Amino acid sequence: MFPVYEEKKKNLHVHLRTSAHASPHLHNSIEFIYITEGTLELGMGQELFHMEEGDFAVIFPDMIHHYQVFSPGENKAVYLWAKPALAAQFADILQSSCPEDPVIKKEQVHRDIVNAVQCLRANRKEEGKNLVVEQAYVQILLARSISCFHMMEKSSVESNDIIYQTVSYIARHFREKVSLDRMARDLGVSKFTLSRVFSGTFHRNFNQFLNEQRLNYVTVHLECTDESITDICMNAGFESQRTFNRVFRERYRMTPREYRTLYKEKYLREEPT
Repeated sequence: MFPVYEEKKKNLHVHLRTSAHASPHLHNSIEFIYITEGTLELGMGQELFHMEEGDFAVIFPDMIHHYQVFSPGENKAVYLWAKPALAAQFADILQSSCPEDPVIKKEQVHRDIVNAVQCLRANRKEEGKNLVVEQAYVQILLARSISCFHMMEKSSVESNDIIYQTVSYIARHFREKVSLDRMARDLGVSKFTLSRVFSGTFHRNFNQFLNEQRLNYVTVHLECTDESITDICMNAGFESQRTFNRVFRERYRMTPREYRTLYKEKYLREEPT
């Protein structure tokens, strides 16, 4: 059975809900789980990680995972999904690495993590209205959790699943000159098999999926650095400024320069005096 690919539309989703079985899936967001009642079994790769009340877990983007619930009674958790654009300086780590064990036990969960989860829950009705606040809390969650993890390369996670191999390959090579033919050759599959994966699972073709990964890199660097737009474009893997501008405008309905200006103006408006 192929894992399901879920595309989160908003920058941030926050839900307190009853934990239940979920089949293998992956998505383009960072997922945070904070157990409030009962237990949860979090599956990553070939491992199953047990979570209890007060435990906290972080699932990096494009990592196949699933849930199981064995405990009777109430089993609840706060589930948060955040787009990589909110991760700022952690974006490169999220794309290339993942925790060997994604769970932080209650005794090691920093109070800043608990406070950030509570604040994001309290402000969930205002989701998307204060980007700077959302970004600050997401970065607190990452800063306080990443230091607790033993990190490893995403490519080292053992899996023969073609979906995982696909997203892992693009994550490693999107900044290079990559083609469907080269990817198929490197993975040892036919390009027709890969084309079916992109269309059937991700509902987009190879070039669209590749450019989305490049644009994720671009937006983080537009927001968080003063690098020139040309340098960001080339570092993201785009072969020409013309292609970059076209793809960027198709997705965001504005130019990269307008995007950067709009973000900085919004930041200044929301920055506390």
